[in-house]
Amino acid sequence: MVSALSAADNEERAMDTGAEAADSGFHTMLAYHGDSFFGLADGSFKAAVLHGRGLGAETKVIGADGNLTDDATSTRLGLYGTTYLAPKWRFAPAVLAEVSKDRYDDGDEYSWATFNARLANELTTNFEMQYELSYQWMDLDPGSTGNAVEGGYRKFTIAPTFKPEIGGFWKRPEIRLFASWSDWDEELNDYSEDDALGSAGFTGGEWAFGVQSEVWF
Repeated sequence: MVSALSAADNEERAMDTGAEAADSGFHTMLAYHGDSFFGLADGSFKAAVLHGRGLGAETKVIGADGNLTDDATSTRLGLYGTTYLAPKWRFAPAVLAEVSKDRYDDGDEYSWATFNARLANELTTNFEMQYELSYQWMDLDPGSTGNAVEGGYRKFTIAPTFKPEIGGFWKRPEIRLFASWSDWDEELNDYSEDDALGSAGFTGGEWAFGVQSEVWF
């Protein structure tokens, strides 16, 4: 897939860094859909490489970031799959990684890689327990707008899940009650001096509880 982007007069946008915002860009994606779990078992997998420049350097949502510079570039790799480890146990791992530079300031650089795994135990025809573990490594240098930092983020989630019918990773709708624990390396707190993250009394790296609903059409 190849996309071209244009935004009239976007270069007139006032940027905090003093850089000039892009008024055009391009975005490309090469993807492959496999009909097995990486050739190792029944299931499926998908792999994709995305690259963008200018307004296309926001690889996840094309054209969503008007603050990107003309020289902004990014490349992202995505890889995930689904399979059954046992008759009632589903497994869905994923890997995402991205490198980008000159996004908002001349010379800024952002690199990160995320590793995620979801395990689901199908207990009845309408109920399953889901367990999810994530780790993200980050090497971030925002240039003149912040401080260069490197570190990791961790998250673990337990989610009792109700759905009309179980039987696969993509079965929806579903309602999840979840409890998540998250934490990150203290070095990441120095990224920004004017953000609540890492400030005295900040307690975000603890437990979170809630309810989620997913309905696909």
